[in-house]
Amino acid sequence: MGRLFVVELDGRCYRCRFCDTPLALADDVISRTFNCRQGRAYMFSNVVNVTVGMAEERVMLSGTHTVEDVFCCRCGEILGWTYVAAHDKNQKYKEGKFVLERWRIAEEVMEELSLDGGRGGSSDPDNS
Repeated sequence: MGRLFVVELDGRCYRCRFCDTPLALADDVISRTFNCRQGRAYMFSNVVNVTVGMAEERVMLSGTHTVEDVFCCRCGEILGWTYVAAHDKNQKYKEGKFVLERWRIAEEVMEELSLDGGRGGSSDPDNS
């Protein structure tokens, strides 16, 4: 096996819950209200640091689609799937998009500046 190169993402992103590998930018989310048999999922226009499995026909909640499973390139965990082809013309918008199951990904929390300027809650004994 060769050397693994991982693409780092700038900005708020979603990561693999199992190994913390960056997967997609929050700006690339198309839908946060996507549902699958395992629960909630997010649809993305673009993802990185993944590999895909073999294309297969799968009967899904919205009909029959040709899909490929999507795996984390670092730990190999299945994360979701990508739509290769939709058989219903009303589902064509899904082609080329990625669905990552919500429980398999984690949203990166960006540190924000404190609104109180860092005062309050100090453990410094002089600030009693």
